[in-house]
Amino acid sequence: MDNTTSPRRRRIVWPNVLTVVSAAILISAEVFGAAFAGSWAIASLFALGTLGARALDGLFMAGGIFVMAQFVRAAHRVEPFTAD
Repeated sequence: MDNTTSPRRRRIVWPNVLTVVSAAILISAEVFGAAFAGSWAIASLFALGTLGARALDGLFMAGGIFVMAQFVRAAHRVEPFTAD
């Protein structure tokens, strides 16, 4: 007799996935909107010009990506995407 067991497949918990994706879309709109507004305001305040504004855009966007990655990682721990 063969006593091997097949590995159990994990199923996706769609309500958790949709909750995290929806929250990520909402929060990313706020984070990236604030990044663009902040770079524009700082560039205008210090008269950095277009090139300075674009450099700040890149810097703040990198910060926004970092914030969003941390948010999704934390949300994934609270709302697991898969279940047995």
